Amino acid sequence: MTSLTLSTSSAASLRADAVVVGVFKGPKGPKPAPGADAVDSAFDGRLAATLEILGASGGEGEVTKLPSPAGVKSPVVVVVGLGEAPADGAPVDAEALRKAAGCAARALAGARKAAFALPAAEAAEVEAVATGALLGAYAFTAYQAEGGKTPLGEVAVVGAKPRDKAHKAAAERAEAVAAEVNRARDLINTPPNDLTPTAFADAAKAAAKEFGLAVEVLDEKALAKGGYGGILGVGRGSATPPRLVRIGYTHANATRTLAFVGKGITYDSGGISLKPPGHNETMKCDMSGAAAVFAAVVASARLGLEVNVTGWLALAENMPGGNATRPGDVLRMYSGKTVEVLNTDAEGRLVLADALARASEEAPDAIVDVATLTGAMVLALGDGRFGIMSNDDDFRTRVHAAALAEGEDSWPMPLPKQLRKTFDSPTADIANMGVRQGGGLVAGLFLKEFVGDGITWAHLDIAGPAFHEGAPFGYTPKGGTGTAVRTLVSLARQTADGELL
Repeated sequence: MTSLTLSTSSAASLRADAVVVGVFKGPKGPKPAPGADAVDSAFDGRLAATLEILGASGGEGEVTKLPSPAGVKSPVVVVVGLGEAPADGAPVDAEALRKAAGCAARALAGARKAAFALPAAEAAEVEAVATGALLGAYAFTAYQAEGGKTPLGEVAVVGAKPRDKAHKAAAERAEAVAAEVNRARDLINTPPNDLTPTAFADAAKAAAKEFGLAVEVLDEKALAKGGYGGILGVGRGSATPPRLVRIGYTHANATRTLAFVGKGITYDSGGISLKPPGHNETMKCDMSGAAAVFAAVVASARLGLEVNVTGWLALAENMPGGNATRPGDVLRMYSGKTVEVLNTDAEGRLVLADALARASEEAPDAIVDVATLTGAMVLALGDGRFGIMSNDDDFRTRVHAAALAEGEDSWPMPLPKQLRKTFDSPTADIANMGVRQGGGLVAGLFLKEFVGDGITWAHLDIAGPAFHEGAPFGYTPKGGTGTAVRTLVSLARQTADGELL
């Protein structure tokens, strides 16, 4: 992984392969941002004019590489756009800094070291620059032959103070969170022939050993004995059996407990209700919710947050084998409810239902589940944002605010009571499908049925942003994105600080 250092050296005097500076988009062309002064001076105050001649404007995502003038020890200057300048006295937007640093880090793939002289006077700015750079430097190369470009080796945040407690803590948070987002990305990008439910469970056990976490893995025999009909029903068609993993971090002084529940379908063919051509190629990403939950628990441990965090990973492979669950079958869930399966491609809600019911038994202060659950949510909100549903409007608002503060685009969604009757079943207690209109909301209402009475709960449907098929942008790579990790860690931090619950 790319390493991180803080430096009080001048951007012009620091030895690196490149120095990164920012510019704002001004009414009269690009304008150097704080941190760029030394480099601008080396250009005799003509950095903005040089950029304007080259057609640069300072817009978000814009990257311009220049040979360094005399007085700058790095051979290359990378200028990255920050977008519109903030109002006088206002801080630079954290997400703009994250995106700019991510763009620069991607542009410097293969370099050994880069000095990031973006605005970093305050701890929040240090964290934003460091996080964006570390996320932007990510590359998944495990299955590629040697000889390709390697990620940027080292990020030095210029202007940050290594001896300042706030700056040091900000850097530590950035390192821990970025490492865990990238862990989630690695899992999502791993081919499904290698990341089976058993392999995913083994990864959780290895991390638990490394970070001192409690871990319990229920195999197919334990699932059958425990009555986990949802998880077993989804996994029946696969040669690789399902797993339910409980991974927990506890703090000696914690008084609050959060439970995170993640959908972990390591490959989703749709089962007997087979997906049509063109919809199968990226279905290795259907375990993104479990990856986010796993990574968030580890990040909480790395940060030593004063909160108890339990992660539940509901892992299965949804395949159309001879023993697969059929449309019309009835499953008896862990909660005791029976569910008529009308569509085997609505499988995520089945594994989550068992995990939610099991998590509820421990009476946490709140449960948050994360899942690539419905195409309907993508149709409603697009690829770039996830939907948030909850049985508590105030909690939904706080989760939404936490996500936006972390730069994770999202939108609060309702749970209309009138949709509940649409998944009534004449055979079982409920069906796993309701009306198509508002399908993402129907799925949320289904999950709500399995949350314990009196427990605050939120559901994040990350089907849109979990896997990015287009060109990289900002700090977002092609492939797995690690969406929701930062939101979950923020919720854990706020709970530790007594601000969330």
